[in-house]
Amino acid sequence: MGDSCPHLAILPSLSPPKLSQSVHREECTQCFDNQDLPVGIDVCLTCYNGGCINEDRHHASTHFDKSTHPLALNVKRTQKTRPKRDDKEPPLKRLAILEEREEDKYAHQTVLKCWGCGGIELPGAMADPKVKTLADGIMQSMSSARQSEVKAWEEEILACEHTLTLDQSSSAPIPPSGLAQCKNCELKENLWLCLTCGNLGCGRQQYLGIGGKGHGLAHFNESGHPVSVKLGTITAEGTADVYCYRCEDSKIDPELAAHLASFGINILTQTKTEKSITEMQIEHNLSFDFSMTGENGKSLQPVFGPGLTGLANLGNSCYMASVLQALYVIPAFQERYLPTASLHALICPEPLPASCLDCQMHKIADGLLSGRYSHPRPSDSETSEGPNFQEGIKPTMFKALIGKGHEEFSTMRQQDSEEFLGHLLKILRQNDKKKGSETVDGVPQPTEVFKFGVEQRLQCGECKKVRYRVDSQDVASVPVPAKEKGTEEDGKKIYEPVEMMKCLEMFTGTEALEYHCPSCSKTVIATKQNRFATFPDILVVHAKKFQLVNWVPQKLDIPVLLPSGDVVVLDGLLGRGRQDGEVELPEEAAPAPSLPEFNEAALGQLQAMGFGLIPCQKALLATGNTADAEVAMNWLFEHMEDPDINDPLVLAPSGGGAAGPEPSADQIAMLADMGFTSAQARKALKETSGNAERAVEWLFNHPDDMGDDATSSAVGDVSVPKSTTHPGGSATLPAKYKLKAFISHKGPSVHSGHYVAHIRHDDLVGGWVLFNDEKVVKADGEEALEILKSLAYLFVFERAT
Repeated sequence: MGDSCPHLAILPSLSPPKLSQSVHREECTQCFDNQDLPVGIDVCLTCYNGGCINEDRHHASTHFDKSTHPLALNVKRTQKTRPKRDDKEPPLKRLAILEEREEDKYAHQTVLKCWGCGGIELPGAMADPKVKTLADGIMQSMSSARQSEVKAWEEEILACEHTLTLDQSSSAPIPPSGLAQCKNCELKENLWLCLTCGNLGCGRQQYLGIGGKGHGLAHFNESGHPVSVKLGTITAEGTADVYCYRCEDSKIDPELAAHLASFGINILTQTKTEKSITEMQIEHNLSFDFSMTGENGKSLQPVFGPGLTGLANLGNSCYMASVLQALYVIPAFQERYLPTASLHALICPEPLPASCLDCQMHKIADGLLSGRYSHPRPSDSETSEGPNFQEGIKPTMFKALIGKGHEEFSTMRQQDSEEFLGHLLKILRQNDKKKGSETVDGVPQPTEVFKFGVEQRLQCGECKKVRYRVDSQDVASVPVPAKEKGTEEDGKKIYEPVEMMKCLEMFTGTEALEYHCPSCSKTVIATKQNRFATFPDILVVHAKKFQLVNWVPQKLDIPVLLPSGDVVVLDGLLGRGRQDGEVELPEEAAPAPSLPEFNEAALGQLQAMGFGLIPCQKALLATGNTADAEVAMNWLFEHMEDPDINDPLVLAPSGGGAAGPEPSADQIAMLADMGFTSAQARKALKETSGNAERAVEWLFNHPDDMGDDATSSAVGDVSVPKSTTHPGGSATLPAKYKLKAFISHKGPSVHSGHYVAHIRHDDLVGGWVLFNDEKVVKADGEEALEILKSLAYLFVFERAT
């Protein structure tokens, strides 16, 4: 039958996948059925989409109906039996990290199928040389999941100017004895070799207690030699931990073998004996796990079923998993994505589901809420001790798509869960706006449930005139005052508890500021107060528990106590708007626009090529005002014939705010990495003339400033036009909320450590459920829960009826 299939005629037009193409052979692109199921996955031989062949979802068949691509390769994977380790074998004496290849762990079975003929198998066609070439190309290619992971890690570390221009004029061969111990102390591990002069110094104290006294850093401070390599991490393949003290970051040395050879070190003879920085970072983050045992010392009981599915950790992805679990317990998200999950594939106009955000949101809904993937993992006699948790679904495609193009979320680094929530809501709204689908069957998109209005009231201290404005927000970022009350035995500080309502009252508090009053025509002391203009359906409270240590925000474990029954009532925090008898401040003219600070190096390079000043400035503005003069030069070549290329720059008037220059995107991103919003970062940089260190200090001195440029500690303009659109939410009272979920964090910084989510599931298990990546368990007793609630980082409240 296989030999008679008419669709085999298209075989000559098909090609194996290229290195840059994603091959979805591990998992269906529209559900979490995968190659480990008995029926396997069908990989399209034309576009390499992966589709399941389940009778209920039939995504492989649907793909053919939409694409008319008839031929597919069915892929099944089964786990090989592992040889048992002989008890008489001696234990391993040193660290050895070896790559475990997939072919060592699994066996694969493949067969050609034709969906043009109804999904029939064509086993006889597998002997055809063309079919074999296509099948080998698919099986030998890097899977889409692995491709995304590798790309994310590769983006982490790049070369820098100091590794590319390394000066080794003073280098000389070093005897083996000179590579055994730090030059300045007795340490014999965590040793860093200066690639300029060969000095051997110990590193700084590292994670997990690995020793270091910082003599490598001291050598840099004395000599200015920027680049060092960590002995023990060098491999014969040419990889190693290379650090640039000047850039204060890990880097790649493309000529590492040659640079080591100048010291008499043959890279081909090197063996890895110490953990790399990346390995230590992962181990460090995994060490910040949450206890999976109850107060009685017994393991917490795993739970399974619809709404109780875990998310496997993809490598520092717990920040994303905790947010997704909290989102998909919200009725608006369930109603938007679950009922149509099985039908979405039929109506979606996108040809590749892996590139469609709607497809991936439906896929997550189906994976988390259907219960189809919530079952104990297959038992393994060698690892059967303790609870048998789930495998957990792997949101690899979702992570790759939602992080695409983002400097942080595209990487494998740990991230801030509150920042990720904001990023996800922004991307969902952009997607809806792009598709013109801000409502579905007249129902608002689920992101609307978070929106609420913040009323800002500004009053001059002398003329008493006022100005009101309302801004839309998704998260209430509340300050949490830190008051020490002692220390633990290990030196960790203990802080006084703070009531949640006090934090919310501080969020809506009053502050005094200097302000140039347009009515008084002079600088006065004004007061500003924020209140709720409207209340959301879902209130997310972000507890800002930070302090600045060496210009780095460190998380503080300050307990935030919830009212009785986990219920907060916000009626008293509702704004009243402009009252009778209040006189509104007059509008004032926008300040004259000023030129931004152009990148001097790029501007000089462009002018040296013979271009005029104004065209060069226009080119830099059009290409992001970066140091990349080549991009700006290409823009100039494309626009040299523009009739206005030499006309003076025309800048749009600014809408007020801080008087400093507009900060660069890199400056804003740097502060955003510390946990601040882009609006807060922009405001702080303007207030401090672009000085990053002063901006961080300003942010911590103004924890309740939302960065709306409506206030200033310096003399400035606060005239910002009122929003012409509804901010979202409702002013209806009572504004009563009950805690539905909370996200906790363990670790010294929101960009390291571990996140988990607790969700109230009274309907499923009669209480709280802990979602710790793929481990889903019924939470412990009330006392332990109260402690975890008080140390939460994000609180998700549901409006009570």
